[in-house]
Amino acid sequence: MTNELFFLLHSILISLFAVIALKIGKEALIALLCTQAILSNLFVSKQIIIWGLCATCSDAFSVGSSLSLNLLQEYFGKITAKKTILISIFILIFYLFMSQMHLLYVPSEFDSSQAFFYNLLSTTPRIITGSIIAYFISQQADTALYSYFNNKFAGKYFITRNYGSLLISQLIDTALFTVLGLYGIAQNLPQIFVVSYGVKVITIIISAPIVGLLKKFIKL
Repeated sequence: MTNELFFLLHSILISLFAVIALKIGKEALIALLCTQAILSNLFVSKQIIIWGLCATCSDAFSVGSSLSLNLLQEYFGKITAKKTILISIFILIFYLFMSQMHLLYVPSEFDSSQAFFYNLLSTTPRIITGSIIAYFISQQADTALYSYFNNKFAGKYFITRNYGSLLISQLIDTALFTVLGLYGIAQNLPQIFVVSYGVKVITIIISAPIVGLLKKFIKL
């Protein structure tokens, strides 16, 4: 159960850092969201076995970035959330160009890291392109859904609103990224899709109540 326990700890830590970032301020929450967008794309190539099925290591970050986006919309408004989506996409494009620039440098005869960087970053253009498309569409959906549920419930039921927006937007994100980002790179895409979405559902179930509880102590 090692990976399963690590996954639980991973989800809890992401939730805690989201609340801490909220306490620090809007800028910290935006920075955390952008960082998670990069980490999600950096770590997605590592495949793991969790509950006996094949998954990737990045699913918790996808949920964490959407949860951070919902917190931004909750406290700072829909305009801030939409602007943050554009900022995070800009950061992803910067990461794409810089990762490929890094590979272009000719290593010295003493270097032993180039092969590892190549294995890690050579698929970045494909992954980032697929990720940007999936990320933009799913985050726009999340923002719209969260706004809808916020109006429907008159700002109440924070956990329920997050469940509604995250479960739908992460389904969109998982389906798009599995096809656009992982086709031809990872094996057994149908299983990865099912397991990745299942992992995201579990992450959402764990994270939303933790953030909902802790945010009660945040006074901005």
